[in-house]
Amino acid sequence: MQEPGGKENYPLAIVIGSNLLSLLIYVIGAIILLQFSIVLVIGYVFFILLLEFRLLSGHCVDCYYFGRTCAFGKGRLSALFFRKGTPEKFSHMNLTWKDIVPDFLVFIIPVLAGILLLVQEFSWTTLILIIVLFLLGFVGNALVRGHLACRYCKQREMGCPAEQLFGKGKKA
Repeated sequence: MQEPGGKENYPLAIVIGSNLLSLLIYVIGAIILLQFSIVLVIGYVFFILLLEFRLLSGHCVDCYYFGRTCAFGKGRLSALFFRKGTPEKFSHMNLTWKDIVPDFLVFIIPVLAGILLLVQEFSWTTLILIIVLFLLGFVGNALVRGHLACRYCKQREMGCPAEQLFGKGKKA
């Protein structure tokens, strides 16, 4: 197999920027849910931790970047806790929209909760948080992945199920 192009290890600035986006989404989501109850925030944080565990243990272990610095730094993090998987398995995974619904729920649930709050009692703060969360979730993620992460990813060139899902219909 030919060695792919792209970055062997991503620069720290990209890792920080990529993770800052996720952190902002998580914090804004928690702030919105906190207006209902701390129990919802605890459930939300637990849900996020489950998604991260699923990613690190089920996908990162098979990725080219296992033990390396990917755009999110998770290749190195995964190597601290899990054994290396099978890189060929990553390229052959079949990812569907159903598989990524939980990832979208991280920002969709707080957006819907925020809308419910607005229906109960309008607040400019809540409206702004909803708009920012919506923009970070869709536009922010698209920008980070399209311009910082996926564009320079060696795994994408070798075969990435997310590229296959989101890139359908696109010809290079």
